[in-house]
Amino acid sequence: MASSFDRVRVLWPDHLGLARGKYMPASLADMGARHCTGTWALGYDRSMTPETPGSHWSEGLPDFDAVFDMTDLRPSWEANTKVVVADLQRHGVPFAVSPRGALRKAVADWRALGLEAYVGLELEAFVFVPDGEGGWKPMDTPGAFVYGTGPAVDPFGLIDAIWAACSDADIPLESVNSEYDTPQFEFTLRYADALKAADDAFLFKVLAREVAHRLGLLVTFMGKPLSDRGGSGLHVNFSFRNADDENVINDPTSDDGLSALARHAIGGLLEHHRALAGLCAPTVNAYKRLRPASLSGYWANWGYDHRGATIRVPAERGSGARLEHRLSDGAAVVHTAIAAVLQASLLGVTNKTDPGPVEGGNGLDTIDATVGVPATLAAALDALEGDVELTNAVGSELVAQHVTVKRSEWDRYSAATTDWELREYLPFL
Repeated sequence: MASSFDRVRVLWPDHLGLARGKYMPASLADMGARHCTGTWALGYDRSMTPETPGSHWSEGLPDFDAVFDMTDLRPSWEANTKVVVADLQRHGVPFAVSPRGALRKAVADWRALGLEAYVGLELEAFVFVPDGEGGWKPMDTPGAFVYGTGPAVDPFGLIDAIWAACSDADIPLESVNSEYDTPQFEFTLRYADALKAADDAFLFKVLAREVAHRLGLLVTFMGKPLSDRGGSGLHVNFSFRNADDENVINDPTSDDGLSALARHAIGGLLEHHRALAGLCAPTVNAYKRLRPASLSGYWANWGYDHRGATIRVPAERGSGARLEHRLSDGAAVVHTAIAAVLQASLLGVTNKTDPGPVEGGNGLDTIDATVGVPATLAAALDALEGDVELTNAVGSELVAQHVTVKRSEWDRYSAATTDWELREYLPFL
């Protein structure tokens, strides 16, 4: 894409995972952008929950600022445009409810130990086509199979278009393939420092949906859009490097090649597993994906190269050693989910938490683990609020804002009559 541009697209992640922002002329972009604090009271349905933390409800919904350095402008997938992921401030200080701010805090907390967090993300998504009645239906790919590539799994050329747009935007796609279920795809983004990895994934989700829209398609990162097929996860692979650029997850002197720090990090993730669901699985729909025997991150367990474990330890050691956290789904706010994973890991390291034995079952019809995620979003929010240690680590005001809006979301769901209820009961009652 040409390097010239005449506008800047200023974006930032909100509490719902939406990419809020503004277009600005390039000549004025260095002024930053302002937005209304009432945004933080909004649900997906645009309803506002009164007195939501961060909304400054009683102050008349004033402004906050999206700020950035012009050197942070990135190439875009749109013509004559640069894009930037902004930080959020109010009165010149970081805005406490900002997901990107929470991730900056998590990175800084690890840096206080002399370690830099690195993250690689895997995202899964389904592709839908118009159903001819104003809605959507799954794309039909009868020749598809797991680990498929090419027209048999991608008859509209969507993957080619996404790949080209990522190349234009310098978003580092590492691999793409079709998944076990159709029409689902997995997109792997290259490892980077935690903030860059989160920004890349945040922009990738916007890019993928917009490229699909231009082709008349819908890409959804929703956790469980189809009841008869598997769910879509967001897998957070992470490691830490010291000042000598050594991967401290690795320890060649240990029996399994894992350091004590890695084991303690796993312990922290397991100890805070139920509370993490409140941030990493933040929708009503997420708990339809999180079920036993679903390879989805339901259980508080860990294992070596074990997809039935929430914390999978891939086989690579040395510089490639890492931990993979498999609880989050594609609807999670990327920055918040990574921040929560890093903070729970840090709590484990600080408290020297023992992870216990590895999972001995296959994760399908046999399982050692006894603790799973809460059954519903409402219960997960209860677990999150009850975990004061994790809440304070991630950011108490961000968590309070999140819980307030998500409880309203749960209330709307609980009050709604669903299509399932009509199909199940209407003919008989």
